[in-house]
Amino acid sequence: MKYFFCCLFLCAKLLAANGQVYNASSIPESLKKNASVIVHLDNTNVDIEDIDKATVTVHKIFTVLNDEGKDELMFNEYSNKYYSLDDAEIKVFDEKGKQTAKYKKKEMSTQSVGEGLVEEGFVTYYKVPVSSYPVTVEFDYTKKLKSTLYVPDFRYVHAKEAVVEANYTARLPESLNLRYKAKLNSLNPQMTDDGKYKTFTWSVKNIAAAEDAEGSVSERDKFPYVNIVTDKFDYFGNAGDLSSWKNFGKWIGGLYQGLDELPADRQQFFQQLVKDAPNDVEKIRLVYHYLQENFRYVSIQLGIGGLKPFSATFTDQKKYGDCKALSNYMKAALKSVGIKSFVAIINAKYNEEPVDPDFPANDFNHVIICVPQAKDSIWLECTSSTSEFGKLGTFTENRNALLVTEDGGVLVPTPKSKSSDNTLTTHTSIDMDKDLSGLAKITIDANGEYDDVFTQLLKEKKDDQKEFMVLYMGYKEPDDMELTAKDGSDNHETELKMAIRKVPDFSSGSKYFICPRINKIFAENLPTADNRKLDFYFNFPFENRDTTVIKLPKGFQSETLPKETTLTTNYSYYQSKSWYNEKENAIYTATTLILQKHKIPAADYASLKNFFDDVVKDDSQRVVVKKTE
Repeated sequence: MKYFFCCLFLCAKLLAANGQVYNASSIPESLKKNASVIVHLDNTNVDIEDIDKATVTVHKIFTVLNDEGKDELMFNEYSNKYYSLDDAEIKVFDEKGKQTAKYKKKEMSTQSVGEGLVEEGFVTYYKVPVSSYPVTVEFDYTKKLKSTLYVPDFRYVHAKEAVVEANYTARLPESLNLRYKAKLNSLNPQMTDDGKYKTFTWSVKNIAAAEDAEGSVSERDKFPYVNIVTDKFDYFGNAGDLSSWKNFGKWIGGLYQGLDELPADRQQFFQQLVKDAPNDVEKIRLVYHYLQENFRYVSIQLGIGGLKPFSATFTDQKKYGDCKALSNYMKAALKSVGIKSFVAIINAKYNEEPVDPDFPANDFNHVIICVPQAKDSIWLECTSSTSEFGKLGTFTENRNALLVTEDGGVLVPTPKSKSSDNTLTTHTSIDMDKDLSGLAKITIDANGEYDDVFTQLLKEKKDDQKEFMVLYMGYKEPDDMELTAKDGSDNHETELKMAIRKVPDFSSGSKYFICPRINKIFAENLPTADNRKLDFYFNFPFENRDTTVIKLPKGFQSETLPKETTLTTNYSYYQSKSWYNEKENAIYTATTLILQKHKIPAADYASLKNFFDDVVKDDSQRVVVKKTE
């Protein structure tokens, strides 16, 4: 009887403690600062039985304080042949900790998802309905994994979320090895070993809400976490080793084995294609342009297709493929003409950091091609029909790419893009009429990333073109416009014609005030620099140059010109100057804006923010034109 009452007492105490967790009033005031969500408890357990069998269970209790945290009310879990959502339950509690609702997996919505030609899997989701805040929610779910290639990391910090307690436990047999590395923190696990299984446990408590920053590094590397991998894994029946870059590259190479062969007639086709090329570089260029002009990109991530490409023969027949298939096809085509190349797996996005050279892990999401040369290697982005030959851009620049060679994986740096790789040069001529209307003719010479933009823009509807030019390029609202590719150009030049009802912005008596350009040299609004702690990423470095000529009608003449302005920082340069050509009765304005690097350290962001604020301010200067008759 004494034992029974003791158990009853302990259960009552546990229930009371849990009640405090569900009660929003129990949240420490110190954790509410800058938080929209309070995570009371977040337990993740990863039970690895073998290289092809693991179970992940998650138990999470959190309070959403206000509407800024509403995204956390969406339960959203993806399933495919690699891993599946086994079970899920959601409970909802009011401000005092009273349960108000419960939802099981069968009540949630499940639908297929996929970008490409095939369905890639399913997503199970449910948006928890709420009428007021704060509201406390409990998520319990289990996932079954058929591989250990992607073991979940310990990610305990997210923007605007404070954490009372979070724990991560990984259990695995003695035959497997777990590697881990703390990123932006110094966490170490507690480890136990019973002779059959090893257990690793990480714990954190009372973590203040993390500040987010617009334009910063990708979500993966933004906040502290622990990177976790197993040295051995299985992926759809393909056993592999991730203990070194060499071994992982050897495994990837095995997936590509024998798939880079083309039929004899297609090999002969490529040999004929390059027979007059004077050197290997020109041969590579010809093959690359053939790929761009005749193949299209699709996304295919189903099953082993997430890592293994279609054969070059299949891609050749279908004339489509994802990044793996198109890169593998490029490799096969080059092989046909006696040029050796390597596929390279890489983490792609403009604000991604290079993978850690000292910690082998599958942190890649893209495939490109590297063609070694005597001096500099040639890098090829095979998914784009518009990318310039040998140019990668900030999507894959300054990364560590894993070359898949005959001897295994070799981690090598990719080139860093320069401002001169992405240039936009515009020449604008505005014929102003006596009724103050004007016809503007603009020649646009775009290279690099800008060339991709305008190549795509030419395919859009007229209304969409107009919206883009006004909202994103900062052009004056036209009454009518026409955007066309310039005849006889090398695909870089575009012509834009705009009919403008009123060229001057405003007038005072006989004086008319006109912006020296009809477009903004910089049309972005940069986020605040206050207390910024994360580096800022532009989409790419660039060089913008504009010359605008305003041809005045008879009876008008220039009276006042904007003052010449020059601005500089360690990362940027700006100059704008205007002059009057009396013979032509025309006002010229020449403007240059250069951003030398796309990644700006947090410590330097404030000065660069001031620089661009001053550029925008310079746009407020006006040409003053006087009516003389």
